[in-house]
Amino acid sequence: MTQSSHRQPAATDAPAPNQTEDDALNLAYAIAAAADERKAGNITILQVGDVSYLADYFVVATGFSAVQVRAITRSIEASLETDYNRRPLRVEGQGEGSWIVMDYGEVIAHIFMPEARDYYDLEAFWGHANQILYQPSGQHFSPAQF
Repeated sequence: MTQSSHRQPAATDAPAPNQTEDDALNLAYAIAAAADERKAGNITILQVGDVSYLADYFVVATGFSAVQVRAITRSIEASLETDYNRRPLRVEGQGEGSWIVMDYGEVIAHIFMPEARDYYDLEAFWGHANQILYQPSGQHFSPAQF
């Protein structure tokens, strides 16, 4: 008579694929929240992992001056370093301040001035990617607004 053994996963087992995706989504939300802390506008999360090898998610946000774009970037860097012990792999565009790209590997943040965001229109370019609603914490809608 043999007894079947059921192996329980060890703590060192590799994370399930969904866990990695959840971690990337949590990172994207953390980037969006940090941008929101500096009053970024029109924050959008694009799930590009199914249509691109570049990243799993893009976070796209608008700053309304070069100073605000840089402040949003600093907020994202500080928040992710403190809460996730993560620093960007690369940051581009800080000199001009009209479009700053922050590469965190599985998530890439794009912080735009309005004119640059309209010109490059990443949401349209990646239109086949799933858009995830980011609800800024300070906004509350009443039914009369819809």
